[in-house]
Amino acid sequence: MYKLSKFNWIGIILVLFFYQVQAQETTGVSGNNQNIDHSIITDRPDATESPNTVEPGFVQIETGGYYTSYENAGVKTESHGYNTTLARIGLLENMELRLGVNYENNRVTSGMGEASVKTDFKSFSPLLAGIKINLFEGQSLSGGPGKTDFGFLGHVYLPFSTSTPQGINPSDPKTTGADFRFSVGHELSDRAGLAYNFGGQWAGDGSGMAFVYTLAYGYSLSEHIGAYIEVYGDAPELASANHYWDAGFTYLVGWNLQYDVTIGRSITHGQDLLLSAGLSYKFAY
Repeated sequence: MYKLSKFNWIGIILVLFFYQVQAQETTGVSGNNQNIDHSIITDRPDATESPNTVEPGFVQIETGGYYTSYENAGVKTESHGYNTTLARIGLLENMELRLGVNYENNRVTSGMGEASVKTDFKSFSPLLAGIKINLFEGQSLSGGPGKTDFGFLGHVYLPFSTSTPQGINPSDPKTTGADFRFSVGHELSDRAGLAYNFGGQWAGDGSGMAFVYTLAYGYSLSEHIGAYIEVYGDAPELASANHYWDAGFTYLVGWNLQYDVTIGRSITHGQDLLLSAGLSYKFAY
């Protein structure tokens, strides 16, 4: 797979940025749908998935990179996600197809100084395929804030894509994984919102089901800048529960382009640092 350099990424971002500056006041697309609001609503950067779906005739690409680190008993584990891409394709009025894959480098460092030993495992994450359905879209009273949206999404994770010539990651799943979530979003005011997910997942490693939850609060600082804070975690049947927090900012350039940055760490154990940045872009097909 061709790997983009940092200069390629900068070029892509600049092109998208200047293109959107020209169309910043646009809130729809040309043709019969020009009066319909197609403003972008994303599932990144937080762990909470929105209950909203991409409209038919549109594709939304959400991509970025991340870095995580964790050190325990003299062993440091680092993960670099070079390309975390999710494609959301509008199929029906309230249903979307979801396809995604990550390319990751997981590094394990044992020992210190010149005696340290580093082992890299480079691989694609399992291919993700699934759907999201917007089950209920609330209507606010008198056109004001206060509506609630409700959705459902589910995925399968196909393990055959995880191995690469660089080696086989021993933590890669050996069987098909799956997850499902119910997603709820509340509009608290014209600037604030609360969203949460609850469901379960199977990692494909024989560890059983893990119950998952997320809770995120978002606030619009301005017309283009948003901020959020979130807690999330999972409770495996055969292991201790894991809890995390993260926070970040989004920058809405135009109706169909948004940038994001995130920082976080674990509340219990497993993650000393999370850094993430990316963008989401929407277009008609």
